[in-house]
Amino acid sequence: MAWGSGLMAVAGRTSEFEEARPQRFARLTASARNFTSFIAGLLGPPQSQNDNRPGTGEPGPAVELDCLRHMLAPSLLAAAEQRSKEIGVGADRVLIQWGVIGEDAYLDQLALHTGLQIETLEDISRADCLLPDDGLHLCARHGILPVRKQGELAYVSAPHGYTTRRIVRLITEYPSLLPRVRLTSDAKFNAFLAYHSGDALADTAAQNLARRFPHLSAAPVPASSSRLFRFCRHLLRLAAPVALLTLAPTMVLDTCGLILAIWFLLFTSLRLAGCFSQPKRRSRPPRLHDSQLPVYTVVAALYREASSVAPLMQYINALDYPREKLDIKLVIETDDLATRAAIARLGPMPHVQVIIAPDVGPRTKPKALNCALNFARGTFITVFDAEDRPEPDQLREALDVFRTYGPEIACAQASLCIDNTADGWIPRMFTAEYAGQFDVFLQGFSNFEMPLPLGGSSNHFRTSVLREVGGWDPYNVTEDADLGFRLARFRYRCVMFPSTTYEEAPARFGSWLRQRSRWMKGWMQTWSVHMRSPRQLWRDAGPGGFLALNIIVGGNVLTALAHPFLLGELFVRSFLSAFDDSVSSFFAKPFIELYLATIAAGYLTTIVIGLIGLAKRNLLREAWVLALTPIYWILLSIAAWRALCQLLIEPYHWEKTEHGLARTSRMTSLRRSKPDRKAIRDNA
Repeated sequence: MAWGSGLMAVAGRTSEFEEARPQRFARLTASARNFTSFIAGLLGPPQSQNDNRPGTGEPGPAVELDCLRHMLAPSLLAAAEQRSKEIGVGADRVLIQWGVIGEDAYLDQLALHTGLQIETLEDISRADCLLPDDGLHLCARHGILPVRKQGELAYVSAPHGYTTRRIVRLITEYPSLLPRVRLTSDAKFNAFLAYHSGDALADTAAQNLARRFPHLSAAPVPASSSRLFRFCRHLLRLAAPVALLTLAPTMVLDTCGLILAIWFLLFTSLRLAGCFSQPKRRSRPPRLHDSQLPVYTVVAALYREASSVAPLMQYINALDYPREKLDIKLVIETDDLATRAAIARLGPMPHVQVIIAPDVGPRTKPKALNCALNFARGTFITVFDAEDRPEPDQLREALDVFRTYGPEIACAQASLCIDNTADGWIPRMFTAEYAGQFDVFLQGFSNFEMPLPLGGSSNHFRTSVLREVGGWDPYNVTEDADLGFRLARFRYRCVMFPSTTYEEAPARFGSWLRQRSRWMKGWMQTWSVHMRSPRQLWRDAGPGGFLALNIIVGGNVLTALAHPFLLGELFVRSFLSAFDDSVSSFFAKPFIELYLATIAAGYLTTIVIGLIGLAKRNLLREAWVLALTPIYWILLSIAAWRALCQLLIEPYHWEKTEHGLARTSRMTSLRRSKPDRKAIRDNA
């Protein structure tokens, strides 16, 4: 049984902690082990999660409703029990999700009926919690807390799934367990952990990856040598390039230009290969019954998003998924009172947990996501941004991907599409860019079984795998791209699937520049982290992963950095050669055909891929904006050089993208037009 697996995991860490302090906890250790062994015998072998295993029901009558039979109508209780059978959760969770009764009120009635004790956790100190700091994430994940009460071991449970039904049956058969099991509400449980264990959980969110896999983290490396030694080492590294530039500057510059040109041609060739690779067709598995669906965690990291909270929750609640099996985490920052107030105005939401990201480590979206990962109960987890509008069937579509492919698939990425296309030429260019990237290139690139550069939202993960690889990197400002390559180094794959999330693009240049600079800086971080040891990267991710990192991520950044120099040399030499015969023309350079092919291939590839993507989205009327590709590339170069400066000065600074500024919406227009068409058909 799932509750037993969580209890066994937590109790196991309790016993380990107590073994380190034998004199103080000898009697409690024996009690913990005996009680845990007894529960294990009753509840069966351990499972991976609290209440997440699909298809694992709890047969028999809903005894968790017996405490309410004197106060609620029989028809309502029967409906709750029927819903419980249909979706595979306890009937108590159904009533709480319906808003019929609050969780605290239900637990009070359950305590009166069964004799179980309600634990408020108000008089429990950190010393009474028997888990060490590195085991607290088990409490947050499983909803079980081992505590010392009056010298005796007890387990405090915040019920989920079938937990209440199993506990009621357990104490009915074994009344002697009553003093050992206590109940508390989810809100009180999480508040206790946040107050007493916040530092440990915050440290896990900020430092877990750097501590477990330091070579895969962008976190600052502690200085292990003197400043003079590091200065001399940097001088030695610069000695060879400086000497070459001094002795043969023309040869060095021409060689670098040649390498960059070849690199960029490989980049454009790989993009074209992905675009014209047809996705493999796989048979669609039968639709899962609601009772077979696992718990699904949905995470949204919000900062200054007061105006976006209500629309976001509206779309999340519209997902075709039982609300009783949605585990929604909204992560906000400590100083964001406006967003916190906006969430409170939405009223009670039993399936939503609001998490305050502590001021430990960098203030970045990936650190906030790691805070939610500590508490995630879902077998699968997905990330949405504040402005996201996912299609209703996206969670089920993602599950179908995981069911169709093997266990090596760790992430399924949905397509991202711009919704406010009509807000200006920048959103229009963004629309063509996203359509080409997600609807054309990445769909075919998935066939190559190479690391997938993930999007920032609507990526769906196996929660266990995400924890295995260390979660998100809090020090990388494009945590999505980094995670795609880190998964590949652990021999996992990512794939695309045909579902869409609509997003808002920046309409003003300043907002666009800040967002794109952050992306460029994150790609630089990703490349530098994974190329620390090229041989190890080759061994971990294989030749495909090595080439994908250098051609896609490295090519994206290097071409943006080099593009203005290539254009500048073209225009300066052409201008000077027109007035001075001693200045050779740009077209007289060695390998001039290669340079011209590079420029032409870059522009043409961008236009072709954008056209194909716009055609797939039925947006060819916006194709005129692709004529501005040369101007857009210059802006990309500005963003790249700005990102390089930021990487040197403030590498972990997160430049937030403002949302809620869109003036137009294709989705809203389509929804409004549908009733009109229906009315026309009815009148006809």
